[in-house]
Amino acid sequence: MKWQQLILVFIATISLIFAGNALAQTDININNTNLIRFGGSVTVPENQVVENALAFGGSVTVLPNARVLDTAIAFGGDVILKKGVRVDGDAYSFGGKIVQEPSAIIVGERATFSDRNGMVHGSDRGRDRFFFTISLSPIFRISNAVLAAILGLIILHTNSQFLPNLATKLRQHPTSAVLWGMGAMVAIIFVTVFLAITLIGIPLIPLLSLSAIVTSLVGSLSVALFVGQSLISNGNWSLQQQFLVGLAILTVLTLIPFFGGLVVFLVNLFGLGVVLLWKFGREKPQIAT
Repeated sequence: MKWQQLILVFIATISLIFAGNALAQTDININNTNLIRFGGSVTVPENQVVENALAFGGSVTVLPNARVLDTAIAFGGDVILKKGVRVDGDAYSFGGKIVQEPSAIIVGERATFSDRNGMVHGSDRGRDRFFFTISLSPIFRISNAVLAAILGLIILHTNSQFLPNLATKLRQHPTSAVLWGMGAMVAIIFVTVFLAITLIGIPLIPLLSLSAIVTSLVGSLSVALFVGQSLISNGNWSLQQQFLVGLAILTVLTLIPFFGGLVVFLVNLFGLGVVLLWKFGREKPQIAT
């Protein structure tokens, strides 16, 4: 039965990866007036009028004499407005900058957002790329592992059953955890798009992202404990020791080129899913023994 569950988990994970890859290469064009792209840049053609132009993982470029009636928003890229462009609403860049030629007009608010300083104006794109590159380095991942170890030990000390309960839930229902994680990731994407389009929901996007990150982080600690318990069945090892062994193994795996990124993705997927399963699933939380 365990092997059947693991096979289902593997198939579901591979399906999610392919689905995410397809989504990242897909444009969404709503009535030819809302241009949305995941994993790339959006370009509004010359002399064209659109309502919204949104790019997730790319830049928004509005060519000469085009017009955006509502918003131009880039997540992880720049908003580039060529000559004669008019944005009747707002222009926002998350992690990039706004490049506005002298004859381009923004009627509403013009702002950039930095993950370090909140809302800023005229952020340095090169510096953002530097921090993004650093975030992928081995030193950064090892530092994160040290912080995760400290946080995990604190949780085990203050609430000795919380992480073990999550690890038990993951062991008993791995397929359900993956499905909850997949559903949460898809929901986060669509909720982010909705908040971006509604304008008034834009300030909620950082809160949504922070909630997802915290949930995944807590869940990933239980994944580390699950790995440690799976490899060390000797009753002489404490929960803290099992957790640290599991965390060390996962950290080493994340340092492997290419494969490490997949490990990070899977840990966050299982972590996010198991917390949601534990909180909202039909199965009642069980006390780990």
